[in-house]
Amino acid sequence: MTEEEKNKKVEPEVTKEETKKTFEDTSELPRDKEKKKSFFNKENKNSLELEKLKKEVATSNEKIVRLSAEIQNMRRRYEDELAKRSMYEGSDLIKSLLPIIDNFERAIAMDNSENDKYLEGYKMIYTNMLTILKNIGVTEIECLHKPFDPKFMDAVLTESIIEEEQGIVLDVLQKGYMYKDKLLRPAMVKVNE
Repeated sequence: MTEEEKNKKVEPEVTKEETKKTFEDTSELPRDKEKKKSFFNKENKNSLELEKLKKEVATSNEKIVRLSAEIQNMRRRYEDELAKRSMYEGSDLIKSLLPIIDNFERAIAMDNSENDKYLEGYKMIYTNMLTILKNIGVTEIECLHKPFDPKFMDAVLTESIIEEEQGIVLDVLQKGYMYKDKLLRPAMVKVNE
């Protein structure tokens, strides 16, 4: 024997028919069919569960995104509200001071010689208060001989004067004031019809 023949392994010869028959015999075993069915059923269950879990994860992710957006919106609204509050802080105090200023204006308007000394004191207090209010951002609404603006003025009286344009403010009965860009009190005016 040559070395090649020794190295070759001797394998029994199997025909195609025998192979086919063996394969058919094994595939017909009932035990194997059940195993295949149970394997595919388990795989189907697993894939269904996997799909279900994927949907739950997607839903959870959507909820997380919505909630984080809602939290950011709430934070922004809160910060805006705080900024507005701090911007207009003290507006209630200023509103309560406005009638006092009105009273000073009425007292100064009673200009007669008997009250000169009192009148000088009133004028000083009045100018000091106006200066303080201007420094913190309070401004008077200028409306005399200007077109009526319902955003900043209340028409209390009307009068018909032919020489004046229609809708022009003829007289200011009570001054209006702004605090920065917020209306503190509208001006009470008499308007031409």
